[in-house]
Amino acid sequence: MRTRTTSLIAAAALAASTLLMAPATTAQADERSCRSSLGAITVDNLRVPSGATCTLNGTRVKGTVVVAGGATLRATAVNVVGNVQAEGHRHVQLDRSTVGGSVQLKQGGTATLRSNRVTGDIQLFTNRGTETVSSNRVNGNLQCKENSPAPTGGSNVVQGNKEDQCKRL
Repeated sequence: MRTRTTSLIAAAALAASTLLMAPATTAQADERSCRSSLGAITVDNLRVPSGATCTLNGTRVKGTVVVAGGATLRATAVNVVGNVQAEGHRHVQLDRSTVGGSVQLKQGGTATLRSNRVTGDIQLFTNRGTETVSSNRVNGNLQCKENSPAPTGGSNVVQGNKEDQCKRL
């Protein structure tokens, strides 16, 4: 009886140690790369790779859109649950779309943001090209700093503050 009890205890200890040493599994959202165009489909996260051009029309993104260096994003009537982020982009165009997070365009080229609903902020920092920001509804702030030339546009409804170069937009 003692040998059987010892065997059961050893087996239980082995099972417990196996569970403790097993790697933790984490759920990761899929990231889709876009180099051409997407229509009315749903994706998790979306990346526009360096140098690529992506056109979205009626697309739903459950996560974030990231636009890499030298890339172009043209998005019309899209719904992004997360953020739209670009750094070093060639061009970002966002028309008649909804963004649940913020739109952050930094150290890139040109941009057109027209008739969008943004729950967070719109931030345009250190871009070097024509930027037009018009007729957007922003729950957060509209922030523009160190862009050359300064962004143009108007008729934006901003719940937070219009700051720096965007004060008159």
